[in-house]
Amino acid sequence: MLQQSTLDFLAQLDQNNHKAWFDEHRKQYEAAKADFEQFVGAILQANTPLIPELEGRKAKDCIFRIYKDVRFSKDKTPYKNNFGAGFGKGDKKVSIAGYYVHLQPGNHSFIGGGLWMPEAPLLKAVRQEIDYDLDGFTAIVKKPAFKKMFGEPDQSEKLKRAPKDYEEDNPALEYLKLKSFTVGTPFADKDFTSKNAVKQIAAIVKEMKPFIDFLNKAIS
Repeated sequence: MLQQSTLDFLAQLDQNNHKAWFDEHRKQYEAAKADFEQFVGAILQANTPLIPELEGRKAKDCIFRIYKDVRFSKDKTPYKNNFGAGFGKGDKKVSIAGYYVHLQPGNHSFIGGGLWMPEAPLLKAVRQEIDYDLDGFTAIVKKPAFKKMFGEPDQSEKLKRAPKDYEEDNPALEYLKLKSFTVGTPFADKDFTSKNAVKQIAAIVKEMKPFIDFLNKAIS
């Protein structure tokens, strides 16, 4: 589980997102970062029986930097107001489907996964696999336990019409229109500080795994 102080630090950072405050509270940041790192390490260990590729994976290689790239953003605040970690068959730098833990106080956290805005060749490969094996894909995303936990794959980024090489009457059309293939479920602040936090996340990962495996089979 996480310490409440880690959530408190991120909440305070959200209200004081500037270098002077961050420098003054660097010790609190280092403590929060270390706490999140040990938490991610516990998640990796708990999921290694399910995902053998996690064996020996270091938590620090899965955690995203708190420093924002503001070069092309209108929001010039220098720090993220969250901690994030990506893991799976690859680490956060590898362009394959994986799992994601997003910690953001105020009950804005979630556990998610998939393939977010993949490059054209990967997107094409996933669409081809869904078109080829629609029954296999729908068996995963329409499974009652999966739908209860995640709902539908995220629909926020999608084409208005059928993608190139596909007809408008294709039975898989609503999935083929997607630009990303991701799912997620909320994870409350109190869940992170619960002694069952890692166990709960492992259960989410287990339910998500067939979806992730389908995507990675498509792009492998």
